[in-house]
Amino acid sequence: MSLTYWNYLELGSLLNLQHCKSDPEEHDETLFIVIHQVYELWFKLMLHEFDKIKRNFAADDLYGAIATLKRCRMVMKTMVSQLDVLETMTPMSFTSFRDRLDTASGFQSVQFRELEFLLGYKRKDMLVHYSNDAPSYSDLQRRLAEPSLVDDFYVFLQHRGVIVPDELRRRDRTLPTAANSSVQQGLLKLYRGVPEIAILLELMTDFDEGLQEWRYRHVKMVERTIGNKGGTGGSDGVAFLRKSLFQPVFPDLWAIRHEL
Repeated sequence: MSLTYWNYLELGSLLNLQHCKSDPEEHDETLFIVIHQVYELWFKLMLHEFDKIKRNFAADDLYGAIATLKRCRMVMKTMVSQLDVLETMTPMSFTSFRDRLDTASGFQSVQFRELEFLLGYKRKDMLVHYSNDAPSYSDLQRRLAEPSLVDDFYVFLQHRGVIVPDELRRRDRTLPTAANSSVQQGLLKLYRGVPEIAILLELMTDFDEGLQEWRYRHVKMVERTIGNKGGTGGSDGVAFLRKSLFQPVFPDLWAIRHEL
């Protein structure tokens, strides 16, 4: 069989992955499934792209990191705008099939948790929400234990003459990123003295802002849809989502804004 658009993208499989649980089928359930499947594809791409940026940082490849961060920033903007489509579903439309989700919840997205861990927002206690035999559980454990994007960013900064304290280079990799005054001083010197690195740092800040915007929009979308109800899958719903609001991926970049 010759290669075609259809079989290259495996559309026969892809377009048959949307199986509604409501019976009779509720119209908006297809929208709900498609949107979340698309999000999982974006998460897969983000993991792929940020793994490359980690390698760029480790190899002191400034321009490779810049190019891929631009892509990640645009993906993040697309993820935010995608919520506009989901918000065309009214609370009553969602209620019509919500009970069919049973114990399933977006809270259980392994890929999104992987992305958080990769970016440095690590929380070991989150593993208790996933069963040991869950798909990709081993990937989640690996992401928790391995150096995060910020750890590789420290390597990049060392290549550029920034003194990274020993406690950061030897820290427990399962802990979340924390701001550090020594790193901040090094970042200020690079901002003021190396324009091309300033571009990289602004792209990192752009992405960070976009992720925080996505979290906020997501919380408000859930709140307008289910109010203060508990989430499916046993989560606390809006209350849980609010805990991660305004948590920066790159806290050092935000800490120095007033000095630029």
